[in-house]
Amino acid sequence: MDFDDWDFSAEDLDSIERDALKKFSERNSSSSSAAASVSAPPPPPPPSPSPSSYQNSPSKHASSSSKVDRSPLKPPSDTRLHNKVETVAPSVLSEVMSVTDLPNISVKLFLHASGSIAAKFPYHQLVVNAFHKIPKAAWHAKERLWMFPVSSLSLAEEVLTGVAGVNVEVQKLDPLVQRALSAASSVTDLQDLYDRMPKFVESKLLPFQREGVRFILQHGGRALLADEMGLGKTLQMIQQWLNIPSTDILVVLSQYGGSNRGGFKILYSSVKQTIHLDGEFNIISYDVVPKLQNVLMASEFKIVIADESHFLKNAQAKRTSASLPILQSLSVDRLNNSGAPLVSSHGKKNLIVQSLLEALYPGVYKNVHEYGNKYCKGGAFGLYQGASNHEELHNLMKATVMIRRLKKDVLSELPVKRRQQVFLDLNEKDMKQIRALFRELETVKNAIQIGKSIEEIESLKIIQKNLINKIYTESAEAKIPAVIDYLGTVIEKKKVGCIRIDGGTPPSLRQALVTDFQEKEDIRAAVLSIKAGGVGLTLTAASTVIFAELSWTPGDIIQAEDRAHRIGQVSSVNVYYLLANDTVDDIIWDVVQSKLENLGQMLDGHENTLAVSVSQTSSSPGKQATLDSFLKRCGGSMEEEPSRPKYPRN
Repeated sequence: MDFDDWDFSAEDLDSIERDALKKFSERNSSSSSAAASVSAPPPPPPPSPSPSSYQNSPSKHASSSSKVDRSPLKPPSDTRLHNKVETVAPSVLSEVMSVTDLPNISVKLFLHASGSIAAKFPYHQLVVNAFHKIPKAAWHAKERLWMFPVSSLSLAEEVLTGVAGVNVEVQKLDPLVQRALSAASSVTDLQDLYDRMPKFVESKLLPFQREGVRFILQHGGRALLADEMGLGKTLQMIQQWLNIPSTDILVVLSQYGGSNRGGFKILYSSVKQTIHLDGEFNIISYDVVPKLQNVLMASEFKIVIADESHFLKNAQAKRTSASLPILQSLSVDRLNNSGAPLVSSHGKKNLIVQSLLEALYPGVYKNVHEYGNKYCKGGAFGLYQGASNHEELHNLMKATVMIRRLKKDVLSELPVKRRQQVFLDLNEKDMKQIRALFRELETVKNAIQIGKSIEEIESLKIIQKNLINKIYTESAEAKIPAVIDYLGTVIEKKKVGCIRIDGGTPPSLRQALVTDFQEKEDIRAAVLSIKAGGVGLTLTAASTVIFAELSWTPGDIIQAEDRAHRIGQVSSVNVYYLLANDTVDDIIWDVVQSKLENLGQMLDGHENTLAVSVSQTSSSPGKQATLDSFLKRCGGSMEEEPSRPKYPRN
């Protein structure tokens, strides 16, 4: 019987079990009666006679009712041997029968979403009886699975392989999964420290945030806090929560710039001087870590928090290779904090999680090929270009390191977020060039499919990337007049104050600009680049979010949305995507949706998408040729460096 053939209801299985137990009882009773009717075991056979005695005299024991021809030229028949075996006691019978005569049952063990070990097998009463011997094992009728805690795994394997009367083949957990579970179970539970939290701090936490603190302590500080964006993972002003003086907070910046309104202790990594990380709290950007790696390794930190840890996704990047040893140091607790731990790039989806897991449990995930072969789709020439076994990876992370909550589950009072696509009408003259580039791109893609050598394919892929880059630039320029028209409609041509935050805005100025937007009534708009506006900012004063462009990385888009849709928002948030058909938007939107499906399967156990309602809009009159006039109100212009998108591997 195959696993999937065991399609019975709970009542059916209970009935089968009762019938089986009844038959076993009757069979045992019958065997006992038969054994009692035998007065004595048969006498032992006489000594073997010499060869001559077979020829000269008959055997004294050859009676008419139990003759056995003992001629060496004629062995006993199969029937007589079978009859003889039937008279042997059951204990002897089990020794005589060959193991190959027993039924074969395959039991598959796997990690369940609940964190328990689940077992799936075709029904057999002896196997069911064995599960009753496993500590804390229980039958889950709804899923038709036996489950038991990880702590019972070793004993379960021993019990199942030792079942008498049936050959049980146990399909054990993958070695990587076993190592991860073992490592997680060996960490020190620090939940007792929760009671030492100051009451004035605990009172500020929402119930799900308190649960998150307990989870982190339970896992010895080695945790991936993967709550959805907007649930308050980053506590933005440490002194506000812990009453820490500003002078005890050391901030290391890469270069001079901006003001220090917060009164923090500021150091610059670009200055040739010895840096001492002597603050109660030391805040360092990932890009500065390579310069200070030796100083960081020599420091004795009590806690290391890798905020927005998805920036460590690339194992070959300098920031990652410099940060991992610090996170892996045995002298620190490790906490990765990221609402988007799977911001994928170049289709590597699940592979980028490996760096985060290796940071939390050094040695468990160190073999990138073992991890890649299991959780990433293999590509040509040994490249891992996709994702596989999403469900198992999701369950493994939940059971060992990850806690993740969604806003819809823990903030029932949070207003809804709605997405809408707005399709723009572009100038036909601009569209001709874009269409020509698309035709050229299609030709290159077809050539890649029939490429005859690695060198030829790689050369064509470079051409393909350059074409996509050109389409990206041409599409952005073609959309500008239509975007301006739409913005003019939204703000009704009113002269409103606004702020601007992009890649050139010094980090020390960003919070001050955000405060102005949040608190000043005359500042009604914020112009942000997706990258700069996606991390560490709270813009709950806004109820409308408009995307004039897209990012190849879905995490960037969702984080930018959730600067407004987060704790503190009292209004519903409407998100508008300004798209144009037959432009680069067609490519990026499909890529983002594909990546989100994989991210959702890993993080939440199911696919996820940018759910939108489509709205076709009419084009508004073109009254402005560029965005310059709008941005001048923000004290800036369009002179910032154009974005360099990351391209997917096709």
